Amino acid sequence: MSKIIKKVEATSTVGLLLVAVALIAPFSSLESEWVPVAGRWIYAAGAVIYTVARMVNVNEPGDSARLRRLRRMEMWAGFCFILGGAFWFYNAHRFAGIAFSLPVMRDTIAFTLAGAIIQMIASWMISARMNKERKGVDKKNS
Repeated sequence: MSKIIKKVEATSTVGLLLVAVALIAPFSSLESEWVPVAGRWIYAAGAVIYTVARMVNVNEPGDSARLRRLRRMEMWAGFCFILGGAFWFYNAHRFAGIAFSLPVMRDTIAFTLAGAIIQMIASWMISARMNKERKGVDKKNS
């Protein structure tokens, strides 16, 4: 099971890195027309990779229900990223002719921030819960 967990974590990290790079790239070259288009596709690919990785069940049979729910919460961060990508495509079509502007990116940035906050809170809570459960097992074995 630890091999699967490592693969899932590595894959989700790659997805998050793609999302981050795609989100930053259009701000680095405002005059270019192809960078925002490439950024949209890279963002969408990263969001899908992250979400699929988080959909893989990495729960062990002895995990508590709370830990299972917290791991499921990470999947919701992926759904926020996917919605952000969908809004990027929608707003680019809606504001056709504008390669890159705040109205095009507004919803994408908002959903990315929401997904990032969910991911950070879930990661922190999973770590704290796993430590708490490990300490409880150690006390029982003593």
